[in-house]
Parts: sequence; structure tokens; C-alpha cells
Amino acid sequence: MKYDHIKQAVYRKIESGEWPEHHPVSSENQLAKEFQVSRMTARRALQELSDEGLVVRTRGAGTFVAPLKSQSALLTIRNIADEIRLRKHRHHAVVRLLEEVDAEPGLATLFGLQQGAKVWHSVITHFENGHAVQVEDRHINPALVPHYLEQDFTLRTPHEYLCEVTPLTEASHQIEAVSPTSMQQQWLDLDQAEPCLQIQRRTWAREGMVSQAVLTHPGSRFRLGGHMTFSQKAKVLKTQTKK
Repeated sequence: MKYDHIKQAVYRKIESGEWPEHHPVSSENQLAKEFQVSRMTARRALQELSDEGLVVRTRGAGTFVAPLKSQSALLTIRNIADEIRLRKHRHHAVVRLLEEVDAEPGLATLFGLQQGAKVWHSVITHFENGHAVQVEDRHINPALVPHYLEQDFTLRTPHEYLCEVTPLTEASHQIEAVSPTSMQQQWLDLDQAEPCLQIQRRTWAREGMVSQAVLTHPGSRFRLGGHMTFSQKAKVLKTQTKK
């Protein structure tokens, strides 16, 4: 569809940083001329981009790139620091907790540990351009990652460290909307208990389950995105001739 080509072109300019926040977007007339479509088609593309929160349309002023929320890939596991740097933004982290705790019964079972065994626990707030965008609450299997508590996670993220010491082979995600706890609200610097998006992520290596992380994001500063490519396999029809 022609309007979708326009949307993809605008999206690529925003994603690449060529059009930063508040940058003016080509007008309906300019897009219609560039893509050789009707003005109505160009208007539909801009309206859908506006509905998706990527651009802001102001009567009499034009269309502009919307202030970008932090975005994570839904279908892949990526390092939050890398995602932020890809947007040409600054990442830094504050370690709230880094400790040894008793494993809850369910977690001990998942990790293949005896009931009452110790596990590693960390809580880290990740910032993008000075704004808190994620509280990462993670439990680690000490049998697979024995030196976790010795790391400085202001220099590299737990994800970076885990990929280095025990290559991950599998992951699962559960996503839900939640109200933040009082501590999450404080760590995310929320003025009020706004809805948050929470991802529970479990990761495995060849030897067993490595970690369970609960990633909490303020709804006003974060969105999940994904892109899928579908391949069409050629269908081969065979005919048989009766003899």
C-alpha cells in the first residue's frame, strides 16, 4: 500500500536519527510529490504516524517528530544500554541492591537448587538522558554465575556480563501492565503511581536456568516494538496422471 511506503520512509528517518525529536516532517504536499501519490494518501500516512505517537500534528504549524519514548525490541533480547546508545542518547545506571538472599521455593526449583539455597539478587535503575526508564530486579543462579556479586554494574549491564560468562540459549517473556510499588515509584522518579509496563524475563544457558528478571518501565516513557518478516515459500503442485 502506497501510504505504508511513506510511513516506512518517515520511520527510517526517525529511527536513524536523521530526524531527531521536534524535527519538522515533510508536508502532505511534499510527500505526495516525492512518492507520486495523492495528497489524501499522504494525509493518511501522517495521520497514522500521529495515531502511533511518532509525530505530532499542529494546525497551522505543521507536523513534527514527537518526543521519543524509550523503546525495546519485543521479540529479541537486547542490552538496554545498547538500545539507548543506538538512539544516540546517554545511558547510565544506579545500583540499588547487590546482595545474597534466600531463594523463594519456586525460584529454587527453577534454578535446580535445594530449598533454602542462596541466590544472587540485584536491583538497578537504568537512565536515558538522565530520565529513569527501567528498574531491573534480577535473581541469578550462583551455580552458573558464581562471581556476579563482584561486578560493577555501573560500568556494564548484567545482560552484558551474563552474555560474556555464560552464553544464553533460550528466553521467555511475560508482559503485563502493573501499578508500581512505592519503591519502584521512587526509583523511577514518578510523581504519582502511573501505570507501568512490566516484563518478566527468564533466560537459560546450556547448563540450566541462569536468571529471572523483572523489568519495570514507566508507561509515559517507554514502549515495546517489534518487526517480523514473513517469507513466502513457493508451493509446488504435483500432478499425477492416471495410468
